Amino acid sequence: MVFFCNHPSWWDPMVALHLAQTFYPRQAAYGPIAAEALRKYPFLAKVGFFPVQRESAQGARRFLEQVAIILGRSNHALWLTPQGRFTDVRQRPLRFAAGLGHLALKHKEVMFVPVAIEYAWWHERAAEILVAFGSSVDFSNARGSAEHGHLCEAALESLQDRLAIASVQRDAAAFELLIAGSAGVGGVYDLWRRFCAWLRGSHFDPRHMTAPNPLKP
Repeated sequence: MVFFCNHPSWWDPMVALHLAQTFYPRQAAYGPIAAEALRKYPFLAKVGFFPVQRESAQGARRFLEQVAIILGRSNHALWLTPQGRFTDVRQRPLRFAAGLGHLALKHKEVMFVPVAIEYAWWHERAAEILVAFGSSVDFSNARGSAEHGHLCEAALESLQDRLAIASVQRDAAAFELLIAGSAGVGGVYDLWRRFCAWLRGSHFDPRHMTAPNPLKP
């Protein structure tokens, strides 16, 4: 399987790694990363990321060779950010590098699945990480690498639009919770709030807002 994601943040590789471990624990997950970035963060090599020289033909050939090895093995998956750079979630139309369409044309036995990621501030001081999986792309009528690539772009763009609508609604019930972060402001202010709740004999709820969806009447 190939999972292709948009690329809004530095955290995307960690999000992809968690998704792979959560939903596909029996698959060995791999992902390309710029060689200079891997030199800065060498620990990423231990969790499946491999270096890519993006500015050379030799680097492109090496990337295709590595991908062929990965996809040629059972229970292996590839996670990609085909935009190739950090891109705002609102940017339209989506534009991918040519490599994804080439992979889709060459590896017809592989499923290509879009994954949309968005970071949104709802009710707490930390952001929500929102994720949506799409259906595998149907290439049955595609005739060349460019057309394969355009179908992937359209699939991820549509999925991002759907995720954006869910993000605006701020309805946590529309999502499956994978990681629960801390709530509250933290620090001295929350200590004071906790103390006041104790004086009143009431339960202290650190959440900034307790309503499940303030936009609904």
